[in-house]
Amino acid sequence: AWYEIARFDFRFEKDLDNTSAQYELDKKGNVMVLNSGYNFVKKKWSKADGLAKFRGDKNIAALKVSFFGPFYSGYNVVALDENYQYALIAGKNLDYLWILSRTKTIPEDIKAKYLKIAEEIGYDTSKLIWVKHDKTDSPYLNEN
Repeated sequence: AWYEIARFDFRFEKDLDNTSAQYELDKKGNVMVLNSGYNFVKKKWSKADGLAKFRGDKNIAALKVSFFGPFYSGYNVVALDENYQYALIAGKNLDYLWILSRTKTIPEDIKAKYLKIAEEIGYDTSKLIWVKHDKTDSPYLNEN
């Protein structure tokens, strides 16, 4: 599982904290995605199942992701540490940005490095929402 450390807010993740994602390859080599989070307004867990397809070479982490049938959006791994513990993900434009971690926290040096990379690309990192992880893991986390 990957925990969402920070994100730009957008309507599909509105009012969610404790957000996480898990990924699994299907038989066709596509990536099945299960996102979940706790809606602190409705006071309940929610989930979204999606499908990600590689846009080209499967060794390059450039994907298109769909949670809504035929509508796909870009998803690019911009930075990844050598132990695959932390990732900086850029969307199709400067409206989408995520920092992910295998744990619910991220070291300050990695955080600073990823913020610098994002700013160099052109992201306004002051818009990032830093996600609260104050609950036990999502009931959906180990569903797949």
